[in-house]
Amino acid sequence: MIGRPLRAIGSISRLTYLLTVVLALVCTDAVGDEKQTSTLSTSIVIGYDRFGQHGDLPESRFGDLSGALLVSELNCVVCHQADDSWLEPKRGPRLDGAGIRLQSHWIGSYLRDPQAVKPGTTMPDVLGGLGEAEKADAINALVAFLSSQDKPFVEPKAGGALPVIHQFWTHGDSNRGRELYHTVGCVACHDPDQEYETSEAAPSAIDDLLKNLDADELADLGLASAARRVTSIPHSDLPTKYSARSLTMLLLNPASTRPDARMPSLRLSPAEAADIAAYLLDQSESADAPIEIDSSEADAELVSKGARLFAQYNCTGCHDVSGDQDEKPSKQRSKLTLASIDIRAKHSCIENAMGSMPIYRLNLSQRDTLKAFLGREMVTPHAHRRQHSSEEDTTFRMLQLNCFGCHQRSELGGVGRYRKPYFETVGQVDLGDEGRLPPSLDGIGKKLHSNAIAKVFHPKTSAHRAFMKARMPAYGDKIVRPLIESLPEADQADRSGEATVFSNKHELRQLIEAGRELVNTGCVQCHVFQGESLPGVVGVDLQGITSRVHPAWFAAFVRNPGAVKKRTRMPTFFPNGTSNRTDILDGDVDQQVAAIWAYLKDLPNQSLPKAIADVRSANFELTPTDRPIVLRTFMKEAGTHAIAVGFPEGVHYAFDAERLRFAVAWKGRFLDAQGTWYERFTPPADPLGESVVVFDEEGLLSEQIRQKPTFQGYRLSGNGIPSMIYGNNQVTIEDQLKPIDNAGFRRTISLSPQTDGVTVELRFLDGKNFESVTANEVANEHGMTARLIAPKELRHWIDQQDTQSTWKAKLTLQSKQTLVLEYRW
Repeated sequence: MIGRPLRAIGSISRLTYLLTVVLALVCTDAVGDEKQTSTLSTSIVIGYDRFGQHGDLPESRFGDLSGALLVSELNCVVCHQADDSWLEPKRGPRLDGAGIRLQSHWIGSYLRDPQAVKPGTTMPDVLGGLGEAEKADAINALVAFLSSQDKPFVEPKAGGALPVIHQFWTHGDSNRGRELYHTVGCVACHDPDQEYETSEAAPSAIDDLLKNLDADELADLGLASAARRVTSIPHSDLPTKYSARSLTMLLLNPASTRPDARMPSLRLSPAEAADIAAYLLDQSESADAPIEIDSSEADAELVSKGARLFAQYNCTGCHDVSGDQDEKPSKQRSKLTLASIDIRAKHSCIENAMGSMPIYRLNLSQRDTLKAFLGREMVTPHAHRRQHSSEEDTTFRMLQLNCFGCHQRSELGGVGRYRKPYFETVGQVDLGDEGRLPPSLDGIGKKLHSNAIAKVFHPKTSAHRAFMKARMPAYGDKIVRPLIESLPEADQADRSGEATVFSNKHELRQLIEAGRELVNTGCVQCHVFQGESLPGVVGVDLQGITSRVHPAWFAAFVRNPGAVKKRTRMPTFFPNGTSNRTDILDGDVDQQVAAIWAYLKDLPNQSLPKAIADVRSANFELTPTDRPIVLRTFMKEAGTHAIAVGFPEGVHYAFDAERLRFAVAWKGRFLDAQGTWYERFTPPADPLGESVVVFDEEGLLSEQIRQKPTFQGYRLSGNGIPSMIYGNNQVTIEDQLKPIDNAGFRRTISLSPQTDGVTVELRFLDGKNFESVTANEVANEHGMTARLIAPKELRHWIDQQDTQSTWKAKLTLQSKQTLVLEYRW
């Protein structure tokens, strides 16, 4: 059963398998080699625990990703040579300052039984083969040596943008730390406090699906990975390990002591690091952490002995310390290779360790995976197959750094079902999952230049998405460089220059002016320009975007955002490849995209979009005069994807672009835009007029036809009236409301089948206590009357379900067909 995914096993077999694993672990601990420790904790390699043991990882051309991940993260190549970039061991924490960072009694306890003191650690018990007396003497010497390591802390330098108060580590606020811990990203890897209250977020469709399916159904649909809980990295008993100062310094700059470790920097200020440290240290009831740790002045001879043992036990293979260690690892150990390991041996580092072998605490799944991987090593040594594909390399590096803890790529990873509530937006503005969860990394190498990817990881780079509370972590260049190099190759980035992508037919000045007008049409409602925006806007700043993204990606994304980035909230301004602004550059889509690029490229030298300058001096009430006004906003009835449309005739509506329905209609005054432009975090906008009616409860498409419906943007007619475009793989719909003076709307519905003979069922009006006025006309309790104008022979009826009435129609589409209705109230 080695390597067989659990999802492929029946429910009874699954239970039997799990019981077998548990019994095997218990029996091994009970009757295995007497030198094994008694703890039942096992080493946690997060990528393996989440994906590898469940068979979720793809099979590499060069072997099992899971096995390679274990070999890398368990540092096997410190002792066993292998010529493969994947298998390079990660360096352990630097110990040249251990005497002032770690409490000496903790060091001794950890050396005696690493798993008991820090559950989940990947460090083996290197002293497990010693007798009790010899072990106690070795620990005393090693503690003396490590406690003498007193490399000073690197103090952060204060500046205008970074105030640093004296001894900031003594000023931590546990309550502020608790808030930061649960919002900036710590809980992507570590356990949250179950009593911490998160803001409510509307569950997504996939969340509802996961909640309502059992284990077998989840497995059959390939959703088992998305549904299961994600392993957390335990903190252990922090007050017995650190001081307030040493933990604060670790949080402030993890790379200073753990250059190759997997804990990144979350770009904390000194005050924030002190706050989180205070919170973490307050969680223990066993001990109070000291403010400082003084380095030990142990007997010089004992310190010298500890230095020799540190080298003898090959601790230098993983850890850096100050001073010279004369004793070197044995030549026999340094000559061992992975390919020479006998996986059939009774005693090995993997199980039943004896003598000088390090004792790893591995579970049955980890052991089997390692044996399978090492078995392939014996047959085909890595020296002959060390070249990996760029996609395989990307996946492997993301597993090492636990990028999958936050991001999804190739349907793998993400924050996980149970961690989603801890990812929030600034001010709790509802931007949906795209606005609060870390973005998918599908195609990111195609999007960003390599230097832009590197800047994302750089510690001095600020967060790119200021509207998200979670912060993009920073890593040292050495550890993240392989990922930066592999992503563009994996995604087959089109590096074509702008001259190739944009075949400009106009003078640059004309393009830039056209680009300013185009971004003023819609981009200003969601994006920032050089730090300036309509107040309340929370989108990405477009300053410098032309130096961050490839021109080819930009052109494809602006043309059709949904095709490039799944579930994006960005609407398309070129539905079906046509432009809404036929008055600009003759409506040429290619030239309009080139114009937007030209304007953004020269943004520092150009005037900001007109709306940003004008709105500060304008009356916030929008009044349509000669043309309709189209405004993307938040509304109670139309939701967070509302498109409000106001007409000079004094009748208006709001379309819900998420549920694909005309949600509400009213007469008189249109909208106050202050909440949309200036106060994005205030309650949704309300109609200013009167005669407000709920237009549609469910939308035009019946459930029979609502398979993955999507909003595809809107098209403006010559006089500025929008047609909403939506549909699925069966039918595409253009849906337009046009005023009938101030009495109501004429609705024109154009249905285009994707295949001949598609039968659709449509809803025209919802309500209660329907009254049929004529054969083709009905009225609901809101006082709205709907009348079918054409085609009059259309089959239609009133569907009565309890107290709910729906006016429905059904037709079979052989070609494009147009329906016309009138709505009055």
